Amino acid sequence: MSIALPRLLERMLRPLWLFLFAGLLLTTTSRAGLLLWQIDRFGGVADVLKVFGFGLRIDLVMLCYWMIPALLMLLILPLRFRSVCAAVWLALGFTLLAFMEAITPGFIAQYDLRPNRLFVEYLQYPQEVFGMLLGGFLLETLCGLAVLVLAPWLSLRALTRAAPASAVASTWWLRVLVLVLLLPLLVLGARGTLRHRPINPGFTAFSSDPLVNDLTLNSLYSVAYAVRAMRNEVDASGLYPPLPDAVVFAEVRRAMGVADAQFLSTDYPTWHLQKPSVTAPRLRNLVIVLEESLGAQYVGTLGGDDLTPAFDALAEQGWLLEELYATGTRSVRGIEAVVTGFVPTPARSVVKLPRSQQGFFTLASLLRERGYDTSFIYGGEGHFDNMASFFLGNGFERVVDRRHYENPEFMGSWGVSDGDLLRKAHEEFSRLHATGVPFFSLVFSSSNHTPYDYPPDAITPVEQPPNTKRNAIRYADHAVGEFFSLARASRYWNDTLFLVVADHDDRVFGRQLVPVEHFRIPGLLIGNGIPVQRDARVLSQLDLPPTLLSLLGIEAEHPMVGRDMTQLPPAYEGRAIMQYGANQAYWRGDQVVVLQPGKAPQTFRFQREGFTFGQPIANPELEREALAHALWGSLAYRRGLYPPTVERSR
Repeated sequence: MSIALPRLLERMLRPLWLFLFAGLLLTTTSRAGLLLWQIDRFGGVADVLKVFGFGLRIDLVMLCYWMIPALLMLLILPLRFRSVCAAVWLALGFTLLAFMEAITPGFIAQYDLRPNRLFVEYLQYPQEVFGMLLGGFLLETLCGLAVLVLAPWLSLRALTRAAPASAVASTWWLRVLVLVLLLPLLVLGARGTLRHRPINPGFTAFSSDPLVNDLTLNSLYSVAYAVRAMRNEVDASGLYPPLPDAVVFAEVRRAMGVADAQFLSTDYPTWHLQKPSVTAPRLRNLVIVLEESLGAQYVGTLGGDDLTPAFDALAEQGWLLEELYATGTRSVRGIEAVVTGFVPTPARSVVKLPRSQQGFFTLASLLRERGYDTSFIYGGEGHFDNMASFFLGNGFERVVDRRHYENPEFMGSWGVSDGDLLRKAHEEFSRLHATGVPFFSLVFSSSNHTPYDYPPDAITPVEQPPNTKRNAIRYADHAVGEFFSLARASRYWNDTLFLVVADHDDRVFGRQLVPVEHFRIPGLLIGNGIPVQRDARVLSQLDLPPTLLSLLGIEAEHPMVGRDMTQLPPAYEGRAIMQYGANQAYWRGDQVVVLQPGKAPQTFRFQREGFTFGQPIANPELEREALAHALWGSLAYRRGLYPPTVERSR
């Protein structure tokens, strides 16, 4: 050969070295910028070094995965295609890597995590997402578009120069030698470890702050890992320590506080008879107003920002739940809890899972069997988050969405305004009341969502510019106040039980493994005869549907594990279950058990004032109870143990 072997190898593999160097430079620079932005969340130099050390390993994993096809192209494809195909493939990888890092700051600002499965799920709804991006994330959108234009042009130009056809025109034996030597190294790099299982995000997690752990990843890896997980729905039994099924069933049943005689089936462990506390009910209809992204931190009467004067006034006229906690951080998780009473799991909400699209218990399926008209009323597209499919398959007769509004006052990115939504709901309820048919309706708001669209003259903004979160909350509250003014003057008022509750807080973030303070949400039961009181007991969204049935005076059989709040003692120690990514918290009394993937349960003393975790303590009994509830959801979903009706087996 006229060229020495090392020089020939260097020329042949130059595109791979260039891609590897540029990729590491990009991800490391991005990680450094994100770290400086969030530096106050780090405990010291050791944490910073861990982020960069683990980050380097994850970056190599992602880059090695992408280089394997390029290596095969350089060594196997016909000569005239080798360099071009490899360059295009590597340029595509660099572009994706750059794009994901470019959009990461905006995603973190909204969700306090790197892009993950939420990023993928929202791609199914281009109209809503496009409107949100233009209205609330214009700068981030422009940066992302700039990267999509510049990155492929620059990288393809550099890679094609680095890999001219002559550089890869080597003899067959040299290509085989390179394949034998280099392919195993790339596979090892893609695995990230010599251990039995390849590296994953749990391997690099070292902090109690989820965002700090996320900074050890890169965003392309984070999304790719989420897509892989979505292909095989997450089962809690694969993440948390095992328990025998019999123990899971026994622990969940014991925590329900239901007498043994009330359990009616040996095949469906939680199926039981609930007897109401109200024996002569005055209320027939049920309306749930689910408020988008309204954390307790924004509600004046709960000690938050003074943005909800209408809700605060209503709180003086009903049963205010001062310490109510959401089960998750997504709207579908709130729907899951409030409408089905189903426990949260590490998988997607049952609203989106395939096995729960029919034959899954909901309040609507129960009430429809009793002659109720059942409806879901929404201002946006009913298909968003798979809601229409789930509702129509599980007891809801009708879905009213943006198609059903004639000449709405205001149309935003997510649909009609909350004012239009609630006026439409009032019209529906008035019509239904006139027929004499009892009704159940879930009314889901959307104005308090980025980009915070609302009718410009509806309120006096609390700050400038007008399209901000605080202004949107004030508008959403204004719409609720208008609705209740209409409802009080209506004929259906005296026959209707209302629940106003948030689906989740707008942003859930913090240093804790599960930031409990951001799961606190407002909840208010109001209607003719509902006691006026402020309830300071710790309660879960899971407790709402059994309580609603009780207040309606309905004796029912169902599989829900929540507690009827009307029958809990004043000194009830309280319980809440909260899912945060793959972590789950089980709070009972003054202790919280935190479950993390691949780790033993940890119990902490919990200070309710300040929401602080103390030092870990031992409580095997509570840990078993927490683990049982974490495993129950996946088990019940997988085995079909949460149906709307069952045949009694005893």
